[in-house]
Amino acid sequence: MATGGESRAVVLISGGLDSSTCVAIAEREGFGVYGISFRYGQRHGTEIAAAERVAETMGVREHIVVEIDLQQFGGSALTDAIDVPKKRSVEEMGDDIPVTYVPARNTVFLSLALAWAETLDAGDIFIGVNALDYSGYPDCRPEYIEAFERMANLATKAAVEGKQPVKIHAPLINLTKAQIIRRGLDLGVDYALTTSCYDPSPDGAACGECDACLLRLRGFAENGLEDPARYIGG
Repeated sequence: MATGGESRAVVLISGGLDSSTCVAIAEREGFGVYGISFRYGQRHGTEIAAAERVAETMGVREHIVVEIDLQQFGGSALTDAIDVPKKRSVEEMGDDIPVTYVPARNTVFLSLALAWAETLDAGDIFIGVNALDYSGYPDCRPEYIEAFERMANLATKAAVEGKQPVKIHAPLINLTKAQIIRRGLDLGVDYALTTSCYDPSPDGAACGECDACLLRLRGFAENGLEDPARYIGG
């Protein structure tokens, strides 16, 4: 527990739309938010800059950026010299696990978030995974989150001793992108702070053509809104 009895939660902050919404949800639920982001060997630094903006603007109690290097393993268009898919339909996106999947990324991220949470005496971890609009990633599905939570409660001293059970919150997992955006706007999230693009320009402008950009743009359009993010040529 934090000073004054406030409960603490660790929130994974990627700088994207979903994780920023999770920050707002955790705060609305009364948690003091401790944000964790990862410089993991991704091919651009745009998302870390966005994560830092989100953490500073949204009143995160503490924000840390953990350095790891998944680029050593490669195997993903986000960490290796593999082309990011562009201009795909939603149906094509759901056909198989895409090359933008980073092997074991959420397992690595959640494990490190779990370690920090235990040192903070925090039993709550929020992650912005979503399985409804785009179910291509195996580590974004409900059964994965449930399995990780079971493992966490077997693997941590605080949980085993009965002092601090672990709860993995995935409040967006069954929402469409449009519903996520509406929820965030209702909570006052400024999505101009965020970026979702897999292949931004050197100055951080979103490409508008990768899977993440297309899903994001569709979500805003379904709400009758214009995406406030900066796009190439915009």
